[in-house]
Amino acid sequence: MKGKRIVIGVSGGIAAYKAAELVRLLVREEALVQVAMTANAARFVSPLTFGALSGNRVVSHMFDEAAGAMDHISWGQDSDLIIIAPATANVIAKIAHGIADDFLTTMTLAATARILVCPAMNTRMYENQATQENLAVLQRRGIFVMEPGAGQLACREEGPGRLPEPAEIVDEARWIVSKQDLAGLQVLVTAGATHEPMDPVRYISNRSTGKMGYAVATMARTRGASVKLVTGPTSLPVPRGVEAERVTTAVEMREAVVKHFAASDIVVMAAAVSDYRPHATKDQKIKKGPEIQTLELVKNPDILAELGTLKGKRNCVLVGFAAETEDLLANAEKKLRDKNLDMIVANDVSREDAGFAVDTNEVKILFRDGKVESPPLMKKEEVADLVLDQAKTLREGRSGHGK
Repeated sequence: MKGKRIVIGVSGGIAAYKAAELVRLLVREEALVQVAMTANAARFVSPLTFGALSGNRVVSHMFDEAAGAMDHISWGQDSDLIIIAPATANVIAKIAHGIADDFLTTMTLAATARILVCPAMNTRMYENQATQENLAVLQRRGIFVMEPGAGQLACREEGPGRLPEPAEIVDEARWIVSKQDLAGLQVLVTAGATHEPMDPVRYISNRSTGKMGYAVATMARTRGASVKLVTGPTSLPVPRGVEAERVTTAVEMREAVVKHFAASDIVVMAAAVSDYRPHATKDQKIKKGPEIQTLELVKNPDILAELGTLKGKRNCVLVGFAAETEDLLANAEKKLRDKNLDMIVANDVSREDAGFAVDTNEVKILFRDGKVESPPLMKKEEVADLVLDQAKTLREGRSGHGK
């Protein structure tokens, strides 16, 4: 979203307060955000709030002193995306029927930018035939419409009509404005740690949170790919539009990955799979006794090596990850060769700003021809984009065309 010009259109519903969080999230992603409000929206949330969050002037009236003479034209034509959130039944009806009686609806009518409408209203209003027909009109015109969430509404009724969560709106916006250069490709991603049970209470695992793998899945879907995510236990929500299969152990992850491998064009193995598991899992909790107990371990399947063998001459790009604490390049290069990978992403997990459970990473990307890329410290989503760029380039180099 960096550098994208986004207009947030806020109409007069109780969910207007959530638009403030939406603006904050977009600004955090380095989008350039402007806010247009209806007069009723300004009764729910002060324009001052949006001005402070966006860093830009806010327009709430057609003849507002803050508005330039042609802002109602330029805002909708110079932007990459207009997000109307919340979109009330009233503003949806106006847009569907070409009514331009305030700044927001006039700007929308004149817009050449893509438009995303996020409905928020009472359930009966949302399900009313008039509203559904108006939404259908918008979609036929190429306007993107998100499904509202369901749950308890401000009117204390239960049902659809909740404004989608701001993070979900950002995900949808990211997909709309992104390059769709992975459209038509199947991308398989693994993420997170595995848990190898000792007994019903304890297990062997590692510190992986899944953030890097989830970032890869998110960015692949954003760029148009069909994404399957095989994920170990994690607290992260499944990215919007991604098909996830949850596993616990390395054996389960191996079964899921092998099942999906043959249909995949790009495979990114970002999971931190346990190398060993207990030889036997106790049915009951192991009790502490006076003597030190010995835990017998056996090797887990080497999923990455198996995929390197299965790959053969298929035009599938296989990407591995190497989480190291010493001899980063040497260990990564050995893993690249031994497991027949096309590229490997190595990082020093002993660093506080580039290891587990943080939002940034600094990696080295190694290739079979000996080339090494050394990007600076960046957000994990940016690392994911870079990894996908390189994988796409490798695939195109083999096939001689763009898909």
